[in-house]
Amino acid sequence: MLHSQRTWVGPDAKQRLAILRAAKSVAIVGASPNPARSSFFVGTYLQQSSDYRLYFVNPNATEILGQPAYPNLAALPEVPDIVVVFRRGSDIPSVVDDVVAVGAKTIWVQLGIWNQDAAYDGEAKGLTVVMDRCIKVEHARFHGGLHLLGFDTGQITSRKTLR
Repeated sequence: MLHSQRTWVGPDAKQRLAILRAAKSVAIVGASPNPARSSFFVGTYLQQSSDYRLYFVNPNATEILGQPAYPNLAALPEVPDIVVVFRRGSDIPSVVDDVVAVGAKTIWVQLGIWNQDAAYDGEAKGLTVVMDRCIKVEHARFHGGLHLLGFDTGQITSRKTLR
């Protein structure tokens, strides 16, 4: 769907910041043990740059980033505050149902993934829905660690260094 055809609008920047600040635990559905996958990179970032309790959900993995991988959301030891989703857009409706079933309050669908009907459905079921946004990018930009390429530079300045 073209951006111009989208009618669903998710939380604005202040609301997304509030979501990230209030959260204590994050589950990553579609997490991968493959370092080349974006879910691995996001998981690595969240492990190193946040205080969130992280849970990795992948029925085909036993461990991701040194932590146990769970087969589904229902198998997690707690209800996560945010469920981050790395799945195809066509899979989002079933993930919304899983998120509602376990009692989580927020579903965060990763950058480049869009399912407008699922967003409306999730909101109708009481979920806060963030879609087509990268939780790593949003967390980094709100916490001062975003470089143009998405890496934490460790610098607290807007000046470009000379080489």
